Amino acid sequence: MQNQGIKSPWDNRRTYNNALLARLNQRGNIKPVSGGSIIYEELSFQANPNAGWYSGYDLLPVNAADVISAAQFLFKQIAVPVVISGLEQLQNAGKEQMIDLMEARLSVAESSMANLMAQGVYSDGTGYGGKSIVGLDAVAPVTATASQTNTYAGISRSTWSFWRAYSPGTQTYPTTSTIQGYMNTAWASLVRGMDRPDLIIMDSNFWGVYTGSLQLIQRFTDPEQANLGFPSVKFMDADVVLDGGIGGYAYTVSGSHGSMYLLNTKYLRLRPHKDRNMVPLSPNRRYSINQDAEVQILAWAGALTCNGAQFQGRVQTN
Repeated sequence: MQNQGIKSPWDNRRTYNNALLARLNQRGNIKPVSGGSIIYEELSFQANPNAGWYSGYDLLPVNAADVISAAQFLFKQIAVPVVISGLEQLQNAGKEQMIDLMEARLSVAESSMANLMAQGVYSDGTGYGGKSIVGLDAVAPVTATASQTNTYAGISRSTWSFWRAYSPGTQTYPTTSTIQGYMNTAWASLVRGMDRPDLIIMDSNFWGVYTGSLQLIQRFTDPEQANLGFPSVKFMDADVVLDGGIGGYAYTVSGSHGSMYLLNTKYLRLRPHKDRNMVPLSPNRRYSINQDAEVQILAWAGALTCNGAQFQGRVQTN
């Protein structure tokens, strides 16, 4: 049972030290689930074939039409054990206590978990022996072949073209004169009516080239995005955010020299379990049977889900 006395750190926007997670929080796309063995995301994959023009007393078709299906996502789990020895408790007790040691170490655990999640949202789900969250590397694979033929969330991309992300394959490393051409092509491939990318995440290499391609008068930031801790520039009306530098995870492919994700976050969600949303596993303290130590375990369970893979894209360079 969730510890009712401790508010989930995921309710605090400062813990979203990842641009994608911050945007999902901003959109209200962090949707807890209450249970079940699989997390389902419903999606509309084709038009209703009964739709059509009619006149007067024309008969209207009422044939059964299966236009809704669901992507399926498995729960993935994170745990950060926090341990304090009996001696440490004695040294931090009474009037001489300098800090609340358990609280301080839980704070470090929260940051560690947030960093692990920030890394995990770029994964393909094969890390840690297949225990890692399924992230953007599966939503928009690095190779064009994978984005056309693999199976993601239980749906075959070989069979269903609507489930294929935009991925042109490995491109030649861009220059300040060519990068916007890459971005224009990718953007045009991901627009459908009012649907278009709203967040573009770049590693340090792409970011340096892109910002270098901008004239000073074109360079401006989005105050709301900057308030979340992510200074951004714009491409069309999408926020362009750096996730490189120290501790950045957008640069994920060995031997690659640049990564860029074009995301429509309307179709992405973080789905934590309501009782495992970065909280202690139990409200009571746990004690080692054969050691003088106290243990508390911070835990999270859930998935990063998608119900519109065709609106997500990626450009990777060699």
